[in-house]
Amino acid sequence: MDAEALGTAGLKGWRAKVGDAVAEPAARHTPLSANRVRAAVGALFFLLSVVYVTGTVRRMLERRSA
Repeated sequence: MDAEALGTAGLKGWRAKVGDAVAEPAARHTPLSANRVRAAVGALFFLLSVVYVTGTVRRMLERRSA
């Protein structure tokens, strides 16, 4: 699986709509293709999810040890 497929794998539901809406306009203003922009949006949503889950687990562990 390449990075582009990995990035677009997370684009489901409303996230896919955001990726589709952003892809073409961004591709016109950058050297990236529309598929690469979609992959970047998907990777960003994935990263934000990881940050959110990590923060939640950290807070849970802090409360448990207090």
